[in-house]
Amino acid sequence: MLSRISFSVLTAIIGIAFALPLLWFLFAPFNARAELGLEIPAVFTLQNFYTVFENKFAMRGLLNSFIQSVGGVVLVGISATLAAYALSRSDVPGKKSITYILLLFSSVVSGSAAMVPIFLIISSLGLIDTHIAVILVFAGGLLPTAMFILRDFIDGIPKSYEESAMVAGASSMQAFRDVALPVIRPGIVVVVVWAFVNIWGSFLIPFILLRSDELMPASVAIYSFYSEAGTPIVTLLAAYALIYSFPVISLYLFVNWKFGFRFFGGIKA
Repeated sequence: MLSRISFSVLTAIIGIAFALPLLWFLFAPFNARAELGLEIPAVFTLQNFYTVFENKFAMRGLLNSFIQSVGGVVLVGISATLAAYALSRSDVPGKKSITYILLLFSSVVSGSAAMVPIFLIISSLGLIDTHIAVILVFAGGLLPTAMFILRDFIDGIPKSYEESAMVAGASSMQAFRDVALPVIRPGIVVVVVWAFVNIWGSFLIPFILLRSDELMPASVAIYSFYSEAGTPIVTLLAAYALIYSFPVISLYLFVNWKFGFRFFGGIKA
């Protein structure tokens, strides 16, 4: 009994520790005098949001984040699906080692240690200060992990599925499109959500590769709600942060409603 009570108390304390920042995140945008401490506003106001919407730099940042995230997700999703399928179905010697090596180096591509060579490569290609540069760098960093995730899904599909389709007259592309692709769709959804969240919240890569204010994403534009002394304007920062998180939350809720993140099913050879 004592151990159960102790466990319940410890769980409650941990839950409260996680809940307090979320409560601040929900209440602060509607508080005209929001501070870093948790305070439930006596009167809820939308003035903070009106002020944020008047900031054209911040609003443009949301559009730029959307462009970069969607571009990166499309590139990663298509490339990872095709590459993982080819890697899973081919007889390349040491293909597991290739996957793990790519996965190892992918942790370096988007890290701060690789920013100098990445900047030099992008500069030599003449892509500095373009959305294409940000999308390509993100795709290069996320692609190996996406391939690793999808390859596990594809390895679970018996080859006899596609072989039966090809015996019936389907081409290799038709077998992939009509047989394998519908089965690995949950894996593609996982990769899409994971890639979108990573790109949407990234700061370092766009900050280094972009120069003009018109192309900066929301992760950089959020610093416009800091004073010249470097202190945050809490009311506006909270309102913008809530708007900034809305696309990610919406994507998660949509995917959860559409697919439910239920990846069970019957695959029998």
